[in-house]
Amino acid sequence: MTVELDALAAGRRAGFARPIARRLGELARQPILVASWLVVLVVIGWAVVPGLFTSYGPYTGDASASFLPPSAEHWFGTDRLGRDLFARSVYGAQTTLTATLLAVLIAFGVGTLVGLIAGFAGGIVDTAVMRVIDVFLAIPSLLLAMVVVSVLGYSTQNIALAVGISSIASFARVMRAQVLSVVTQDYVKAAYGLGVGRLGVMLRHVVPNSLSSVIALAALEIGTAVLAVASLGFLGYGAPPPQPEWGLLVAEGRDYVAVHPWASILPGAALAVVVIATHRISTSYRKDHRR
Repeated sequence: MTVELDALAAGRRAGFARPIARRLGELARQPILVASWLVVLVVIGWAVVPGLFTSYGPYTGDASASFLPPSAEHWFGTDRLGRDLFARSVYGAQTTLTATLLAVLIAFGVGTLVGLIAGFAGGIVDTAVMRVIDVFLAIPSLLLAMVVVSVLGYSTQNIALAVGISSIASFARVMRAQVLSVVTQDYVKAAYGLGVGRLGVMLRHVVPNSLSSVIALAALEIGTAVLAVASLGFLGYGAPPPQPEWGLLVAEGRDYVAVHPWASILPGAALAVVVIATHRISTSYRKDHRR
């Protein structure tokens, strides 16, 4: 009996290890995807423990070290106040990523709820909600976010709220489409036939089977939200100086780009690499989801 149990346990371990080995093999054949994950993990480390990646502070400057070029001591060079630009980029990750995650959570939560109500209720409710969503989709998301920030005031929190509001419509449309597809399935009709109420059908069957596409969209929206938050910061709608924020770092160096190009180009390149990496990961997730 003990031998049989040991054999059964070994078989389960082998069965659990096979998908992991297969996934690792797929990753080994996709070096760009591996590099993208490494970039994202490093940036998360910047946001969580920035002191591990740089010995300089984001606000400490030295007037005699103004606009030093990139070197082993200052990887991204220094700005006009002699502050280390790499350190400011590292500490700025916390500000930008916090706003990004908050924006995606707002868009995901509100958009999913709106799409669920529209698709499940149907009729005049669906028509009214989707006309409002169409209005939001007709307005460029960055312009809508700028209007919201102008009303609420300039701050990182308000940028997150603005970017989240501007992305609600996309989540609502995807969730509504999934709900309309799920409610026509046989298992939903069978649940109604067994006497399950509308609320029970929605919570037990419709919501769990509609979320996968919305989650895939959320993964894709992370890179878009990073770019939107940085764009608003670049335009002056975000965190006020001297707080480090990726868009603000690019904006601070733009007036000197002809003479000291690293002051704007290197923080901008770091931002671009992060956005490209998140999009590559989200694209991989969406492909896996469609299989």
